[in-house]
Amino acid sequence: MGEAAGPPPVSGAFLPMALGRRVRDEVEAALRTEGIAVRHLSALGHLAPDPGLSYSELARRTGVTPQSMQATLTALEQRGAVARDTDPGRGRTAELHVTAEGARLRRVGTGVVTAVDERLRTRLDDETYDALTRALAALFRAEEGR
Repeated sequence: MGEAAGPPPVSGAFLPMALGRRVRDEVEAALRTEGIAVRHLSALGHLAPDPGLSYSELARRTGVTPQSMQATLTALEQRGAVARDTDPGRGRTAELHVTAEGARLRRVGTGVVTAVDERLRTRLDDETYDALTRALAALFRAEEGR
């Protein structure tokens, strides 16, 4: 018999992907109690400080297709979390803004993410956690421009 197979080698690409999946599942489960998902929270987070963004710009910022963003924003409109200041129509820029309900959902979502972040922080000492966060943020920024 051959050698026992050990764990796969550590991968700088695989580890954030695998951990990200676990964290996303945890956040999604908590958001589900409010009837929203990470995609809704992301749209609200980008739209709140910059009302009037186009579907295409919101889609680009969140990494989804314009069609997917349109479906996300339609669901948020139906929920009363986003309001349209213009009539819908082909070729028109939708003047969308976050409502009081959208702001509430955004606060709930931010609280969920903060709680998960605080739980993760307990797994490492502060210096290591802060260094890891800085390194991941730098890598994220570097990959944005590729």
